Amino acid sequence: MSRRSVKDENTIRSQRAIIEETARTLEKMKFGDYIEYLNDTGRMIRTNFIAGLARGFGMAVGFTLLGALALYILTQLANKNLPIIGGFIAEIVKIVKQHL
Repeated sequence: MSRRSVKDENTIRSQRAIIEETARTLEKMKFGDYIEYLNDTGRMIRTNFIAGLARGFGMAVGFTLLGALALYILTQLANKNLPIIGGFIAEIVKIVKQHL
């Protein structure tokens, strides 16, 4: 065998090893399943729609809880009769309660 053919064989072996490692990595990542998911437009739309509903519901609940907590804290500060801030906070709480 000539040196050139030995080099070529070594190159082919190393490339084959790289390809096999890449194939194993893609199999571990379930890349084929992901491609199937991308090709199934209906499934992708359903998944994203449900995810959007969950995010929207989570934001609504989160903002409601934060708003209630802020209103509670403002009410407590207004009840402490702080000189300047107390009147301002009481006015804010009064406006918020009128709009509820």
